[in-house]
Amino acid sequence: MTQSTKLSQVKRGWHLVDAEGKILGRLSGEIAQLLMGKGKPYFVRYLDCGDYVVVKNAQKVKLTGKKAEQKKYYRHSGYPGGFKTDPFKKWLVEKPEQIIIHAVRGMLPQNKLRDQMLKRLRVFTGEEHPHEDKFK
Repeated sequence: MTQSTKLSQVKRGWHLVDAEGKILGRLSGEIAQLLMGKGKPYFVRYLDCGDYVVVKNAQKVKLTGKKAEQKKYYRHSGYPGGFKTDPFKKWLVEKPEQIIIHAVRGMLPQNKLRDQMLKRLRVFTGEEHPHEDKFK
């Protein structure tokens, strides 16, 4: 008889991802799968089975083609005239962590588990991060 997975059976691991020279879309797809836990034999959609993911060198992520010049991020304050756009290059200088978080968020399922999964994503701009002890 098939046993359904319970939250107590979920084992969380840690993954270190280096974003240097990697393409944003492919990197965020890989991270999203780790956060969801899709590679685990006991994966089920209705439970949060994923692992912790630490991303370093977020400012060195790349885009293909002319996307670095053309890509824009959109937001709206909710008030009339509150529509804002920011170019990719501005985000790369001011908040490179948000580039990866925004891309991964779009690749996770749009349900109640998405925020839980995103809490296990840690993004850092440089080589150093406070989670070194998890990978030794």
